[in-house]
Amino acid sequence: MDYILSILPALLAGTKMTLSIFFTTIIIAIPLGAIIGLGLISKIKPLKWLLDFYVWLMRGTPLLLQLIFIFYGLPLIGIVFPRYDAALIAFVLNYAAYFGEIFRGGFQSVPRGQFEAAKMLELSYWQTIRYIVIPQVFKIVLPSVGNEVINLIKDSSLVYVIGLGDLLRAGNIATARDVTLVPLILVGIIYLLLTAVCTLALRMIEKRANVWR
Repeated sequence: MDYILSILPALLAGTKMTLSIFFTTIIIAIPLGAIIGLGLISKIKPLKWLLDFYVWLMRGTPLLLQLIFIFYGLPLIGIVFPRYDAALIAFVLNYAAYFGEIFRGGFQSVPRGQFEAAKMLELSYWQTIRYIVIPQVFKIVLPSVGNEVINLIKDSSLVYVIGLGDLLRAGNIATARDVTLVPLILVGIIYLLLTAVCTLALRMIEKRANVWR
């Protein structure tokens, strides 16, 4: 117990970094994904082709490779980002692509008749999206978005490859220094607690969203 208490501050500091990456990515990537989803069903062909390529690129390459490319590759052409900024850029670009595909499916599942009804009521395109489409899409995509949110908690451990002091890196340092698996066991427990809290929160949100049936 004394040993656990001695390494706990380092693990909690790493958890703080993990949560910072998690929440910032969610706050930026979900709204960006909704915009991308709208672009993917746009009738503007060049925009649709560009976004299709972006989504294909982000989903077709590993997030780890994207992290390495942004932090270690871009400096070769003179573009340098601090470690934290590089991690955020990689995570936001990657998850926005996944959220974009999820929202695209959500938008396409809304019957076309509702758009026509909104047009008859003389609602603008953005009023239709805001007041009619978005509430329905939110309910439709919530389970899929929830799965990606939980994946994000675990994927945040990838930032250790660019030297950020996240939870997994703190556990690895303690394990290598003290030659014991106890820190990694604690890391696993903390990740389980984080995903449990996230899962509970998502279930509560889904329960509230059921009133829209």
